[in-house]
Amino acid sequence: MGGEGSMMAANNSLKNNRSLTSKRREKGALGGSYANIGLKEFPHATPVQLIEIKQRLKKEHREARIKYLVVFLLLLFVIIPLFWFLLQ
Repeated sequence: MGGEGSMMAANNSLKNNRSLTSKRREKGALGGSYANIGLKEFPHATPVQLIEIKQRLKKEHREARIKYLVVFLLLLFVIIPLFWFLLQ
């Protein structure tokens, strides 16, 4: 029967790949202890700062939505007449 050599090569390849994965698990980058790692201290925002941040983000999102809408409408006004011209 033909094909025995190719099946043996496939089995050997699978076996070798399996052995490589087990070695990769042992060399994990996240292995080790985090006992001596200290957490960073970040300043806390005051309620006034939080309100200012919220207002600034709302304004930025509103401006971004307006820009997207303008670009969409411009593209729409260019594409619709183009299709209208091509279909006639």
